[in-house]
Amino acid sequence: MDPTIIVLVVLAVLLLIVAKMAIRIVRQYEKGVLFRLGRVVGVRDPGLRLIIPVIDRLPLVSLRIVTMPIQSQGIITQDNVSVDVSAVAYYRVVDAVKSVIAIENVAAAIDQIAQTTLRKVVGRHTLDQTLSETERINVDIREILDVLTVEWGVEVTLVELKDIQLPESMKRAMARQAEAEREKRAKIIAAEGEAIAAAALGDASDTMMAHPLALQLRNLQSLVEIGVDKNTTVVFPAPLMSTIGELSAFLAREGQAASSGSKAPVKAA
Repeated sequence: MDPTIIVLVVLAVLLLIVAKMAIRIVRQYEKGVLFRLGRVVGVRDPGLRLIIPVIDRLPLVSLRIVTMPIQSQGIITQDNVSVDVSAVAYYRVVDAVKSVIAIENVAAAIDQIAQTTLRKVVGRHTLDQTLSETERINVDIREILDVLTVEWGVEVTLVELKDIQLPESMKRAMARQAEAEREKRAKIIAAEGEAIAAAALGDASDTMMAHPLALQLRNLQSLVEIGVDKNTTVVFPAPLMSTIGELSAFLAREGQAASSGSKAPVKAA
């Protein structure tokens, strides 16, 4: 084979290798940090970028929001209750240069600091506060992470508590507490209903005393209601005390009449 052809083939292969090493494609959601002989010389925007092989290095940094689950942490609350809390954090790189030169591994660092911050913040709250004030706890964790990660060129956009696991004994105690609370409310509502009903009955009795015919009308209404059910037994309601009073008055009149008749003088024939 002609040596010239061999040289041309070797040169072509070398050119392809150099071109592959010199050409870099930065995608739309990335930025490239250009190192030249170990020093940062600038940031490269998305597109086709050329670098000097061997001399330059162009690591790519993603600017997309990263979803990072925070593993479940065994935490003792301020009132000495052991709970397992897991969460999720969202962060993104805002300064590509800092994220490369300030810390070795951004994702691992944020994961570790997020776990530590989660334990510290939840441990400052009681169990009731942890269950009812999750929004405030989320904000506290995010603010602490923002302060710690700003020097890494990272912004924590959101932190949310995902799951809170309670001991079985605590679940049973909370269930009993909730049941007792419901029973208390039920008794209070029943007592209020009795008080309102008693007041209404008192007003009704006052009205009936002022208008005697109202009681008779109520009795007729009761008869109508009984007749709707097609019962074979008909009950005639009557005011007991008034009936007894009328009977006593009738007996007194009869006794007076009998005594006056026996004392009448007998005329001689």
